[in-house]
Amino acid sequence: QVQLVESGGGSVQAGGSLKLSCTASGFTQAIPSMAWFHQVPGQERQWVAVAFSTTRTYHRGTWSARFRISRDNRENTIYLQMNSLAPTDTGMYYCAADTSGDLSFGPSSYDYWGQGTQVTVSS
Repeated sequence: QVQLVESGGGSVQAGGSLKLSCTASGFTQAIPSMAWFHQVPGQERQWVAVAFSTTRTYHRGTWSARFRISRDNRENTIYLQMNSLAPTDTGMYYCAADTSGDLSFGPSSYDYWGQGTQVTVSS
């Protein structure tokens, strides 16, 4: 059974840091692309960061200066280090896996999703 399990969300004051984790299990092959998405109520999920292949990472402009995605391929785990958090970072953060082998940033390209972890940043 394929599963993505996130952890690490919570409540923090503006300027603080959090580190999210997502561990994938049940996949029979290496996962080419794993990503973090952000969603607030009433809006579409938008990509935050992508870890593609074993070494390539991409960060969306809005978050690129403060967030960093990393990947432990042996553990099939990705992380999102979030620094200098702001109230606008509040929302659900979802881990996703794309098994197609293509580099993608749209949520419709991702086959598997975690349940999400809530991040709340207070001012």
